[in-house]
Parts: sequence; C-alpha cells; structure tokens
Amino acid sequence: MKLQEYQAKRLFAQYGIPIPQGNIAITPEDARAVAKELGGRVVIKSQVLVGGRGKAGGIKLAQDPDEAEIVAGKILGMDIKGLIVRKVLVDRAIDIQKEIYLGAVVDRAARRVSLMASSEGGIDIEEVAARTPEKILRVQIDPAVGLQDYQTRQLFFGMGLDPAYIRNFGAIAQGLYKCFVASDASLAEINPLVITGDQKMIAADGKIDLDDNALFRHPDLAAIRDSDEETDSERLAREAGLSYVKLDGEIGCMVNGAGLAMATMDIIKFFGGSPANFLDIGGGAQAEKVAAALRIILSDPNVKAVLFNIFGGITRCDEVARGILTALADVKTSVPMVARLVGTNEEEGRQILASAHMLTALTLSEAAQKAVKAAAGEMVA
Repeated sequence: MKLQEYQAKRLFAQYGIPIPQGNIAITPEDARAVAKELGGRVVIKSQVLVGGRGKAGGIKLAQDPDEAEIVAGKILGMDIKGLIVRKVLVDRAIDIQKEIYLGAVVDRAARRVSLMASSEGGIDIEEVAARTPEKILRVQIDPAVGLQDYQTRQLFFGMGLDPAYIRNFGAIAQGLYKCFVASDASLAEINPLVITGDQKMIAADGKIDLDDNALFRHPDLAAIRDSDEETDSERLAREAGLSYVKLDGEIGCMVNGAGLAMATMDIIKFFGGSPANFLDIGGGAQAEKVAAALRIILSDPNVKAVLFNIFGGITRCDEVARGILTALADVKTSVPMVARLVGTNEEEGRQILASAHMLTALTLSEAAQKAVKAAAGEMVA
C-alpha cells in the first residue's frame, strides 16, 4: 500500500520531522481558501501515486490566493500517466537553497534496514544510482540498537554539508527511521529534504510504501488507502484476499502459489503466448475465492483464453473445479478455458470440469500449448 504525499508527510510530522504548512484541497475554491490562510506564495501539488508529476505539469507555484484557485483548477482533473488528479496539496512555498535525499528501505541481502542519503536531492534515486552511484551513501542499521549517532554523522559529512545543520539532520534521520519501523514500511523517503533560506531543514516531499502483510497491525493506516488509485480489479482482488497484477497479454492465469504462477507465465511465453495477469489464489482456496478470481480475470476485455494451473496440496482440486463452475454460472462467457489440476482429488476435479465440456491437461506444457492455441482462435481438442 502506498501513501499519498500529504499522508506521508503528516505521518513524518508525528515523528518530529519538519514539514511545510499546508492542507489538501479537492476544489479550486478549497485551494484558494488554503492559500489565503497560509499567506504569501504557495505550491500546488497534484496528489497521484506516480512519479514525474512536475514534468507533467502537476506541480506549480502560485503567487496569491487568486492564482492558487486558477492553478488548482488546471491541475484538478488532469490525467497524469493514466491517473486522474482528484485532490491537490497546497503548501507554503519554500525558499530552497539546497536539496538532498534521505530514505530508508529494507535491505534483504543484509537483513537490515538501510538508510540512504545523497547530495543529489530532487532527482529519482534510481537516476542517481545509474548516473553517479558514488553519490549514494548507505548505512546498515542493527535492529538491536537502532540508528546510531555516528551513522547519521557518517551520512551527513559524506554529503559535505555545512556542520551547522548536523543536529537538524540527525533528528530528521532518527525520525525517519522510527517512522519506518513503527509503520512496518518497506520504503520511506524524503526527496527532497531541503535546506531553506532561513537555515532550516524541511521535508518538502515524502513517500511511504507500507507492507500489506502488516496492515492488520495498522488499521489507522489501512483506513486511509486511496481507493481512486486502484483499478476495480485490484480492489476486488484485495477484498477477496487474492494476489493480482494486471498485465498486457491475452491469456488469463489462475494459479495457487506465487512460484507456480511465475512458472506458468514463463511457459506461456515459451510457447508463444502472453499472460494477461499474475493471479495467486493461495493455499486452501475455497470455491467462493476461485469464483471471485475468475470473475476478475474475465472482466479484462483483452483475455482470449484462461489457463488454470492448480497443484492440489492444501487446495483441493474438486473445490477449485466447483469454484470455476460457480463463476461460469454467474459470468456468461465464450472465452475458452484450459485446466490442469494435479494433486488432492484431481480425478474428481477433472470429472467435474469434463462434465462441463472444459479442456483439461495432465501436464503444464500441454496446458500452456492448448491455451496459446485457444487464444489464437485455433481449434483445440
């Protein structure tokens, strides 16, 4: 789950990280009211979960409340990389003297949180890594003792910053680490962390990605999920407890197990097809869950065939077969389907599907080849 910029910065503020004064607006009139309350110049920032907002025209300055209303009216409703701007953040404009990057991420190789800093703030960290990797500084944080002062000093002086700001930087770094750990984040970054003309450090922008598997511990954060940033299919999959990612292909995939799902997509590509999605129904999936998954797959107009690849360990093949037929009773479709059921109650599962005149296969290779042919409109026996 990703937080919008305004949500991330409000969370930062709870851990002592300075953020600009500002508020959210959903209409041009709201933006005018916020700008009037703030006084002086403001920056109007589109709130969409995508990079490149500035280049797309989604971030603009306004000199006064009248201009803020006009600018907000132009930004609201914009389409930025397929996402519609429905709200803007109106922040007091900052006199920026220096921009730096500060971020925390889980380093799976080190099995620790890695705190990264760079003097090249305001630029995507991936771009910095590709162009000037030596300008990215890292420290690994021992979870038993937390972020140490010597580590923040190592980052600070490594960036060549004015010693006058070392206390500010240390406090912000500690706040970011505490926020990261307390919210079960997978990524938390301030980009840019700016030094202002009045010699302050402020988080001008923020980004937080939360670990979905830990959201049960954070109902307050789960409650602020922005449903506008999800497609209907993604929302339905999340509500049904399914792992789903839409792709651009024509063969819908329903598989139980992430590794098996990846292998299924690979073999579809091997035989000349293209997967339309990643969909893992998980272990122990009952008929209702299978039916929900199939409805999501069939809602994609690009799908020309569906491949079921089920290994019946915890999941019973007959339950999956009943789920498929339950979904087909509700969603009428002419899309051809191929099922490969192996494991617990596989014979019963195949008999259930055979009675509905569905295509079956004993091996994954056979199933993939049948699905590719079916998607191409060829006759499959």
